[in-house]
Amino acid sequence: MSRALRRPPARGVEWEFDKVTFSREFSRNVVTRMLVERAEHGGWELDRVRITADGTRRVVLRRKIIRAVRTA
Repeated sequence: MSRALRRPPARGVEWEFDKVTFSREFSRNVVTRMLVERAEHGGWELDRVRITADGTRRVVLRRKIIRAVRTA
């Protein structure tokens, strides 16, 4: 259902992306609840949504990758 991938850093910020596809059988309210759940518990935010001609929703979520910097 989803696949996480990473893009190269842009201006010091690195993002992790997750592609999710919802079939047309899911109502708008159900999709919204599922995305809110992922945002609240996984730290994801909405990057883009595409609704195809057959009614499926292709959603791209993103979240920042926080790297720990060693201090000596």
